[in-house]
Amino acid sequence: MRRIGVLSDTHGIIPKQVYSFFNDCDELWHAGDLGRGVYERLSTFKPLHAVYGNIDDHSLRYSVPASDLFTCEGLKILLTHIGGWPGHYSPAILNILRHDHPDIFVCGHSHILKVMYDHELNLLHINPGAAGRQGFHKVGTLVRFTIDGTPKDLEIMEFDKLNIEDCKPL
Repeated sequence: MRRIGVLSDTHGIIPKQVYSFFNDCDELWHAGDLGRGVYERLSTFKPLHAVYGNIDDHSLRYSVPASDLFTCEGLKILLTHIGGWPGHYSPAILNILRHDHPDIFVCGHSHILKVMYDHELNLLHINPGAAGRQGFHKVGTLVRFTIDGTPKDLEIMEFDKLNIEDCKPL
C-alpha cells in the first residue's frame, strides 16, 4: 500500500499546504510546470516523479523527462504535462495510452481539477489542477490517494490561490 500526492502547475511556488496535505504520503507525482527550484525542494521532502511542462526551462528539461511511464504497487502509471482528458486526448498521448495501457494517467496544464474514469481505455484519469498562483484558476488544488491493489480513498484539498505563501519543507 502506498499513499500518493499529486500536484501540477506550481510555477515556482510551493504552497505551505503541500507540506501538510502530503506529509503522510509515501511519494509525490508532479505533472509539470514546476518552475525554478521546485523539483529540488520537493525531492528533498518526498520521493518524486516529475515531468517538465511548457514553462520549464532547459535546465529542468535536462533533469526530468517530458513523460514518465512507471509502476507503483503493480499499477502502470503514465505521467505527462499536456495530455487532455477522456474523449479529448491529444493525438500523441492517445497513441501512447493505447500502446502502453496505463492503469492511471496523470497530466496537468489545464489548471482544471478533473478526476474521472475512462471506460474506453480502462484507466483512471487525474488532472490535479494547479497548485501555484499563475493562471486563471481561483483556487489551488492538490490530490492524494492510496494505491492498495487499486486506487482508492482519493481526497482533494482546495485553497485560496491569492493567499499562497511559498514555503520550504517543514
